[in-house]
Formats: sequence, C-alpha cells, structure tokens
Amino acid sequence: MGWIIAIIVGGIIGWLASLVMNRDASMGIFWNIVVGIVGSFIGRFIGSLIGVGSTLTEFSVPGLLMSLLGAIVLLGIANLVQRGRVR
Repeated sequence: MGWIIAIIVGGIIGWLASLVMNRDASMGIFWNIVVGIVGSFIGRFIGSLIGVGSTLTEFSVPGLLMSLLGAIVLLGIANLVQRGRVR
C-alpha cells in the first residue's frame, strides 16, 4: 500500500513542480511521478541539512513541502542542463 501512495503523491508533487517551473506541457504522468519521487529524496537531503526532519514512514506537511522543494530543484537542474538556463 505504501508504494501506491508514494506513486500518487509523487505524481502530484511532480506535477506541481512542473507547473512552478513552467514545464507542464513537456512532461507526461510518468515523468511527473519520477520527478516527485526523486524530488522527495532530494528534499529529505536538503531538509536534513537545514534541520527540517521528515521520515518516509509518516505523513507531514513539512515533508510534502520539502518534497516539492526537492522536485523544483531537480527540474531547475534539468532546465540548466537542457536549455542552459534555470527557467
């Protein structure tokens, strides 16, 4: 059951990040899920550096926000590599 929730929440986080980074038209649902899940790992890493802790086993609003931040950072890096600029 945890994997299904991770896929659904990852898709939503990836979609929101693609809206923020203006890449919604170029990404499909699969890449939204991938960006959301990888972004959650990046967000956990960033959160551990600044002291905002979240675990994978409990649901929390700071955890969702850090996942969104991680997904935005991931898309910013992808934009930098593909287009030569962040936005």
